[in-house]
Amino acid sequence: MLILPIGSTVRRLEKVAAMAELAVLAEKPVSKPAPDLSIEANRATLSPAAVDAFLRLSGIWGLTAKQSCALLGEGSERTWFRIKGGEWDGVLSQDSLTRISALVGLYKGLHLLFSDPLADEWVSRPNSEEVFENRSPLNFMIAGGIPAMLQTRNYIDALRGGV
Repeated sequence: MLILPIGSTVRRLEKVAAMAELAVLAEKPVSKPAPDLSIEANRATLSPAAVDAFLRLSGIWGLTAKQSCALLGEGSERTWFRIKGGEWDGVLSQDSLTRISALVGLYKGLHLLFSDPLADEWVSRPNSEEVFENRSPLNFMIAGGIPAMLQTRNYIDALRGGV
């Protein structure tokens, strides 16, 4: 017969309780499902916050009107100036919402990885990593659209995760 010290038994019971709690949590959904962006009403609900986030991001990154339009993928420079001036009450497309989501995620990842000045300058600096081909991540994303934005975000997420 094996006799365990009381402290050891308590630790084992705590581990079992924690594992049981994790099993219960695993059965519950972690978050709400993503909104269906093919439904215009959903996009209309999300558009004001997304536009506000993109305006702030373009200011922080020091984007030109041309760069902002290219990243947003929404209309002309005239439309951009209307958005920037608060004179646009349109509904963003599914693509534009996806772009903004990727860019906000990239911004967040950069700020988790780097200090504020470097995090804010990183997108505009030339990058020698093979994926960017000695271009700035900003130029890479403008040239490659949504796939390049997602690739850039995944690159930063991988750096954060140590991959």
